[in-house]
Amino acid sequence: MSNFERKKKIVYCTPSLYIAGGLERVLTLKANYFAEHYGYDITIILTEGKGKPLFYPLSPKVNVINLDIDFEDLWTSSFVKKVFVYLRKQRLFKKKLTAELMRIRPDITISLLRREVNFLTKIKDGSKKVGELHVNRSNYRNFEEVDSNVFKRLFAKFWMQRLIKHLRRLDSFVVLTEEDKRQWNELDDVVVIPDPLSFEVDRVSSLNSKRLIAVGRYVYQKGFDLLLKSWSMIENQCLGWELVIYGQGDREPYERLIDELKIDRNRCHLYGPSKDIKQEYLKSSLFIFSSRFEGFGMVLVEAMACGIPVVSFDCPCGPKDIVTEGKDGFLVPNGDTSKLASTIKLLVTHPGKIQEMSLNAISKSQNYSMEKVSLRWKQLFDSLMRNDD
Repeated sequence: MSNFERKKKIVYCTPSLYIAGGLERVLTLKANYFAEHYGYDITIILTEGKGKPLFYPLSPKVNVINLDIDFEDLWTSSFVKKVFVYLRKQRLFKKKLTAELMRIRPDITISLLRREVNFLTKIKDGSKKVGELHVNRSNYRNFEEVDSNVFKRLFAKFWMQRLIKHLRRLDSFVVLTEEDKRQWNELDDVVVIPDPLSFEVDRVSSLNSKRLIAVGRYVYQKGFDLLLKSWSMIENQCLGWELVIYGQGDREPYERLIDELKIDRNRCHLYGPSKDIKQEYLKSSLFIFSSRFEGFGMVLVEAMACGIPVVSFDCPCGPKDIVTEGKDGFLVPNGDTSKLASTIKLLVTHPGKIQEMSLNAISKSQNYSMEKVSLRWKQLFDSLMRNDD
């Protein structure tokens, strides 16, 4: 039996699976599908969260190995100590990951482009090496930083040059959007494979509830401060409507902002992460996407699959690939809170438009079904292994 015909062995390298992040959810979804539907031998190798429960359910057919490197120690270290601790842990990580890959002998090793990308292609385990990026290029480094300075910019330039060298050594490099693909002009044959829809939809929203919903982590990137400012401009003109936000992270700064903006707390609610976010979509009528930047924006697809049109900032990268202006949603200039507010107001005062866009949203979301997206990954895997025969 040839390599192409036999059962594929795939290894994913990522830091952790214990947090409720989008990357963690998508990786779990793909690993489960590849193991259950294609019969692939899937292993996920982690460095963090030893002993912590996985946030998303993982198939018993998927193997998990935790190397227990604990790079999270760096979060509480001083700058000087951080350098020495990082170098020591990185050496240990390279040693342990090399040992596991040599033992497993996978056909394909996929890096989620964290610390292993610096040495992965030097490991001679015989596997094809694939990089998979879940943020856009512009915000790949220090993407939680609000400010910048000349030293950060110089370091970022040096870091990016080194990264490009590592990416050129990969057998394939996968990004989520056509928009982001155009940013990697130093690389040949960049592959675009979007994230898959994370759940099956057997019914859609009735659109009867006067409820706006947003979903994401409570961090600068997601722009919930901008959303709250927009909502404060129009809440008195959207009688009966409420805004709800679901996500992981520190809600306190946003709670304070609600008070500062004098937003009615009876019609604006901040919640933690939901383990059944589909039900929250189904209870809503309009999805608001306020991110300053993204890698893709899977929550857009999730909402559309539930029949909810979207109003989104036209941020890099993702919304342009997903939303068709005026048909299944609206794109407004990135960061323009006034335009975001007026567009929301337009829709909540014209429910017929929401109903019309809902059908288009459902149709568009079908492009991101797990079945369709997994076929694109299967084609890439088959191509890589065929080239190795």
